[in-house]
Amino acid sequence: MSKNSLTIAQINSLQNSKLKTLMQYVSENSKFYQRLFSVLNIDVTKINAIEDLTQLPFTTKDDLAHYNDDFLCVEKNKVADYVTTSGTLSAPVTFYLTKNDVERLAENEATALRYAGGTANDVFQIMTTIDKRFMAGLAYYLGVSKIGAGIVRVGPGSPYLQWESIQRFSPTILITIPSFIPKLIDYAIENKIDFKNSSVKSIVCIGEPIRQPDFTLSELGKRILSQWDIKLYSTYASTEMSAAFTECSEGKGGHLNPELIILEVVDENGKNVANGELGEVVVTTLGIEGMPLLRYKTGDLCHVYYDACSCGRNTPRLGPVVGRKQQMIKFKGTTLFPPAIFDVLDMISEIELYQVEISKDEFDNDLITILLPKNIETLEFKQKLTSSFKSKLRVTPYFRFIDNNLLNQQLFKPEKRKPEKLIYV
Repeated sequence: MSKNSLTIAQINSLQNSKLKTLMQYVSENSKFYQRLFSVLNIDVTKINAIEDLTQLPFTTKDDLAHYNDDFLCVEKNKVADYVTTSGTLSAPVTFYLTKNDVERLAENEATALRYAGGTANDVFQIMTTIDKRFMAGLAYYLGVSKIGAGIVRVGPGSPYLQWESIQRFSPTILITIPSFIPKLIDYAIENKIDFKNSSVKSIVCIGEPIRQPDFTLSELGKRILSQWDIKLYSTYASTEMSAAFTECSEGKGGHLNPELIILEVVDENGKNVANGELGEVVVTTLGIEGMPLLRYKTGDLCHVYYDACSCGRNTPRLGPVVGRKQQMIKFKGTTLFPPAIFDVLDMISEIELYQVEISKDEFDNDLITILLPKNIETLEFKQKLTSSFKSKLRVTPYFRFIDNNLLNQQLFKPEKRKPEKLIYV
């Protein structure tokens, strides 16, 4: 039976079976979980169903950072690929993938790209790095290969090279961060490229949300589609889960692949939130040999949907990431997350580069400063910025205009995999 047609009962049965296998596996092979089960006197034979998971504590980012290699369940001569997390909020963590884990990654991304309408007849242009121990670029390459589609490996940046490849190879689907798309459009307009009649029919957007929690387009999404009549698909993933939640054509949240992840979305007290509510994403990874995780708290806050999607699938769906718990900002009495700030900046056409700086004042209150290119600094533009923030967020951050080259260097650091749009000072 197709995964797309599984009933809720079939999904639960499948996951319960895989959970029992996982519990036995980690109890025999993971030093970290062996120690945890012993200290807490946990009987793994009593963890037989999804609802039994509440007997286990959460696994945290600190656990991974402090006991990294204790999570490894195989000898290192069985490791086929070495991956590290980006280290956005903490020290990078190593993830060890066996040959079977690499195959699982390929299966995941093939399923995810099929959700987004990908077929063997497509040509994908991958506009993200496949090096620097980055899992995402590897996953996209493997997934497209698994589908049997063509691949154009361009990597990030360079609008010239992107358009040269589009015109030369006629890709039908692009994979890129959405904030790069306006730069592609601007380059095409400046160089009289007929982008509206190009081969590109859709874009799989990674790393940044293109929708609001109610599934309407974000300002960045609106900006893109106001200029280019294409289909946008959002996807949410992390190295820790070695899997992705990807939108179908309905655009109502990223679908769970039930063979690979057990999903929980919990409130501040660790209790599961109801349908449509906001909570922290918690994952238990299924089918991983190298470093499986039990009840891993991602730190990402999303709305979860358990009702059937209008596409016919019964799998749970996640809305866009509202923010990370560690990135919650209290500014002038208002609680904000960085994506809300980005959304305001993305709606302003004059802004091509920006960096959001979070600092503390002498009373330990959060301060927000937006770094912007010096060449767009005018009184009229400052007034427009202030008006935009007041209308959208009800508060106005501080603005600092700096040299364009300096801002570009701060934003695109060679040691980083993606633009460093948010910094803490």
